[in-house]
Amino acid sequence: MPSYTAPVEDMMFLYEKLRNNKNYNELEKYKEVSSDLVRDILEEAAKINQNIILPLAKAGDENPTVLENGVVRTPPGYKEAYQKYIEDGWTSLSCDPKYGGQGMPKTVSAFFDEMLSSASLSFKLYSELSIGAYNCINHHASDEMKNKYLPKIVEGKWSGTMCLTEPVCGTDLGLLKTKAVEQDNGTYKISGQKIFITSGDHDLTENIIHLVLARVSDSPAGTKGISLFLVPKFIVKEDGSVGQRNGISTGSIESKMGIKGSATCVLNFDEAEGYMIGQKDKGLNAMFTMMNLERIVVGIQGLGISEIAYQNSLAYAKERKQGKTNNTKSTNGADFIIEHADIRRSLLNMKSIIEGERALCFWLSQQTEVSLYHEDKSIKQKALNYVSLMTPVVKSLFTDLGMEITNDAMQIFGGYGYTKDQGIEQLYRDNRITPIYEGTNSVQAADLVFRKLVNKNGDIIDDYLKMIEEECPSSDTKIKPFVEDLKNSLADLKEFTSWIKDKIKNQKDDASAACNDYLKALGYVSVAFAWIKVLEVSFRDYDENKKFHEEKIQTAEFYFNRVLPRAESHFKSVKTGSDYIMKFNFN
Repeated sequence: MPSYTAPVEDMMFLYEKLRNNKNYNELEKYKEVSSDLVRDILEEAAKINQNIILPLAKAGDENPTVLENGVVRTPPGYKEAYQKYIEDGWTSLSCDPKYGGQGMPKTVSAFFDEMLSSASLSFKLYSELSIGAYNCINHHASDEMKNKYLPKIVEGKWSGTMCLTEPVCGTDLGLLKTKAVEQDNGTYKISGQKIFITSGDHDLTENIIHLVLARVSDSPAGTKGISLFLVPKFIVKEDGSVGQRNGISTGSIESKMGIKGSATCVLNFDEAEGYMIGQKDKGLNAMFTMMNLERIVVGIQGLGISEIAYQNSLAYAKERKQGKTNNTKSTNGADFIIEHADIRRSLLNMKSIIEGERALCFWLSQQTEVSLYHEDKSIKQKALNYVSLMTPVVKSLFTDLGMEITNDAMQIFGGYGYTKDQGIEQLYRDNRITPIYEGTNSVQAADLVFRKLVNKNGDIIDDYLKMIEEECPSSDTKIKPFVEDLKNSLADLKEFTSWIKDKIKNQKDDASAACNDYLKALGYVSVAFAWIKVLEVSFRDYDENKKFHEEKIQTAEFYFNRVLPRAESHFKSVKTGSDYIMKFNFN
């Protein structure tokens, strides 16, 4: 089983040293959230993840969730761990105190999401979708519905799902067939089948609150005719207690490559009682509240799995002997593989990407809070623009690089990495879903290029790139080489942006064939921007903690020399166009 130590020191470095975001610091909501409180939370989070949840990863992989006589049973140890999890209040961390939450900011809850992803992604998914359901209900449901359902979700006694995908539609939700028939009492009868429903059924909670997309009988075809419904597994009585079983059954559980401890279900809705959330035919907009936040969290899943893969690769490299290095001083035997240049390159590649991603995620968490709670509407909108722009980037880049990092981890372990004994191949398998669910990464890239760069809110990408340029420090000579590298990459990205804007107007196939490359180029530059913020602190406060800051500087040096140049290569490859792609005959 892989070992894991939560990177609390690095997280606290970000929380304490990178909080110089003026707009974020103006939020009254979090004035009383002190560094001491955050450290206490993260240290307690580390304990439950390292000691209780980490062992569940292997248990869930070896003893997957099963469906027996209509009942879904989670792996051994899940029930006990989940009970401890909710007793300690982890489901309520970022929820509104009005409903029993602790009211912690995303800058804190994102760190917890990363730890939980490192420890056991399968276990995490049971509570993760509940928070997504909480956010959607909190933003779009009536006060009556909020008061009825949210306290139990926040407490963790009830869980939540989102039910979008059907056999006939995945990305193209306009094709969905699930029907909603209005009743005389204002409720709806929901009928249809949903597939690939994460945590769709299980034995961890008293009730499961499904958020279901369906089409009312008289609604138009396509995405304009979709409404959102709250459909509980068990009907909730007027006094808030759980009543009779609703018309929902589990048809099967998917047998999957990874995350085997997570119940991915086929759900059948047979005239199940449901209640409309928000306005009729506006369900897709409401559901996107849940989906957009979930996409950022999926990116954090890739980061979390990358972190545990790196930690175990580093430990293994320090104890495994193989071959002799170019500078060996030993006269017999072999050297530790960490002394080999290529292994060191691979480890630094992991480390530089992971720490850069974590810093970017912290910046994005600040922007998320500003977009939700700042009093100035223009500041709020600008932050929301940045969050919308970066959501597909974080979701896609972090998960794609998670595949690269878990693959490299297996390579460092060699044959042992390919066997089940070390648990490294499980990290690869568990992470493989992250580039797929919540919208495949290619769909994310298309969304970025065709909808997020320029839209009704303005030229978002131009504002974002200007912001990066303006926030690059110019006075410190030590940081100057890094800033110059970033500015060179920024110039390339600006040229790439102009090229892709032109292709959207004149040659859409060229733009479509370039979407993934553009997303990665933007992602690598954004991570470099996050590294610049880290470097500002590391050079400024160098003497406070020389070892820590020197390591940061050296890690950043690898990123700027070996990872950031990838951005340029993506632009070079797409400039060849798409004619030779579209004309190819696959017959």
